[in-house]
Amino acid sequence: MSPESHAIATARAFTDAFNSQDHERLAETLNYPHTRLALGRFRTFESAQEFIDSATANKPRLIDQGWHHTVMAKIEAVHAGADKVHLAITNERCHEDGTVYNTFDTLWIATLDEGHWGIRFRSSFLR
Repeated sequence: MSPESHAIATARAFTDAFNSQDHERLAETLNYPHTRLALGRFRTFESAQEFIDSATANKPRLIDQGWHHTVMAKIEAVHAGADKVHLAITNERCHEDGTVYNTFDTLWIATLDEGHWGIRFRSSFLR
């Protein structure tokens, strides 16, 4: 499989785990330290457990929004090397009936670290 294919498969696995709210599986799709830039703030997770704790704490906020699932409406590898791929993604957050209530663009960097493809960095325009 090409680096682009590995990176895209990893991003799709992230979305699948996010949709099932399987925080352990979600954490497995990342490489650490993992950094996210959203709402003008950088947040770095040093470990899978730190990420799992944060994702678990965030679940009530998703429920309050009426979130049911996220659709990756578009994904494109915009830059690729042997051990790093930049992905341009458009995500749609949806209610249970499929109504989209939030669409946002995001840039993810997938890396190959010690034989593991994972998302190392996410920068999103999530509002």
